[in-house]
Amino acid sequence: MHKFLSLGFVLALVALASCEEQKILFEGPEFVRFTDTTLTYKESIGQPITVSVHVVGKPLNQALTVNYTVGGTAREGRDYSIEGTKGVVVIPAGKLFGNITVNLINNANNILESQSIVFTLTDVTPSTDLQLGFGKNNVIGKTLTLTIQDDCLLSGFYTGSRQTSNGVEQVKDIEISSLDPNCKTYNVANWNVGGLFNFNATKARISFVDNGDNTLTIPAQVSDDLAAPYDTLRGNGLWNPQTKAITLNIKVKVPYSETKDTVITVPLTYTPR
Repeated sequence: MHKFLSLGFVLALVALASCEEQKILFEGPEFVRFTDTTLTYKESIGQPITVSVHVVGKPLNQALTVNYTVGGTAREGRDYSIEGTKGVVVIPAGKLFGNITVNLINNANNILESQSIVFTLTDVTPSTDLQLGFGKNNVIGKTLTLTIQDDCLLSGFYTGSRQTSNGVEQVKDIEISSLDPNCKTYNVANWNVGGLFNFNATKARISFVDNGDNTLTIPAQVSDDLAAPYDTLRGNGLWNPQTKAITLNIKVKVPYSETKDTVITVPLTYTPR
């Protein structure tokens, strides 16, 4: 009898043991659960949120209708809406996942609080051996809490546009955000719409102040994203409470001659998506 086993034989034994462990790991009752147990989004996300429900086990050859209830502190119609039939999610035949689509309503009012939507699975049809959730009392995966974080009034994702001689230049998904607890100072992730200035950065940032009367001020600032002498910025703007659009008139210092600088004004419009 050989005293030493070949490396290939040892690896084959390890692989076999691994396969056996995996088989044991996935044995047990099949069940339906929420894929996540918690989700958190800002109300200004501007796009649908997917809440997934899935079968833990093999796909079934028939569609499953999973019923759920909705609770929490968030207000339907004011903080969120649910697409399709509320309280029902379908997992198609042969599939493992079904989705609930939630749209958050950006009703930002500069009061930074949070609300929650609590989804709870109640039953599944047609009647099968599937259980809802797992663990003690089947509580794991049976509920999901979606936390909606309030955001500052002007925060969100916008399409930036600039009028040119050739038409309108646009850049989508520009984020305007605020870390100011008083929701006064905002940061624009990119004001350089259409590559107007191609210095050190194609995505140049800028900050502005909400004056509280629908007017905006761009305080004098030096941009680390831009090269001198184009890095000195200032200006003003407006917020339209009807369309929620933001207009920024950015004044940029540029060289006029070897000894003199001049200031040009770049008007930009940001429309919420």
